Amino acid sequence: MEGSIGERFQKTLQQIEQARQRASRSTQPVKLVVVTKGHPVTAVEQAIRAGVRTLGENYVQEGVEKILAITGVEGLEWHMIGHVQSRKANLICEHFDWMQSLDSLKLAQRLNRFAGERGRIQPVLLECNVSGEESKFGWPAWDEQKWDGLLDAFEEIAASSNLQVRGLMTMPPFFDDPETARPYFRRLRRLQEFLARRLPQADWNELSMGMSADFEVAIEEGATIVRVGTAIMGVRPN
Repeated sequence: MEGSIGERFQKTLQQIEQARQRASRSTQPVKLVVVTKGHPVTAVEQAIRAGVRTLGENYVQEGVEKILAITGVEGLEWHMIGHVQSRKANLICEHFDWMQSLDSLKLAQRLNRFAGERGRIQPVLLECNVSGEESKFGWPAWDEQKWDGLLDAFEEIAASSNLQVRGLMTMPPFFDDPETARPYFRRLRRLQEFLARRLPQADWNELSMGMSADFEVAIEEGATIVRVGTAIMGVRPN
């Protein structure tokens, strides 16, 4: 790939700003999570030197190893963005600032317990499967006629004393043409609007959607968080 990590990071920030302007969202910030899955600590340190402060990891153990290896840097924020087995919930509460991929009531209950034991409030996003792909994790949200069936579980999570629901996350199917992903981003935004009406006691403001191939379209459709890996970090080493 052309350019350094720092140059690609700055280019991505410019693309985010341009997408915000196109969507007339100049007053609404978009958080960039730089996905470092599969990259060595040295590459992550290079990204940090370039100004990256929000990092995303897909695997708990790999993420924890990097978090422990990188010390003495002010203002780092680590997001778990991959599927997490409930038995690893304690590691999330110990090491990660955000849990973006909360996809089951069992995991929510364990996160709530461990966050409570640590005396902290854990920000979470509820991961929703808006495509129906069997390979995707997340709450089943592809059939809008069945959204009522999500309310009981979401209400219980929202009432958790040590979890702070901040919104929704999704991963649409991958397409060569990013425009093809637009209907899935729109569906998540409609789900956000539905939940804001039906469960107004929770904060549904954040929409984490959009990755290297399609984050500009996601921003046009309302993303407040984008998760960009390859476009900044380059292709993962084998």
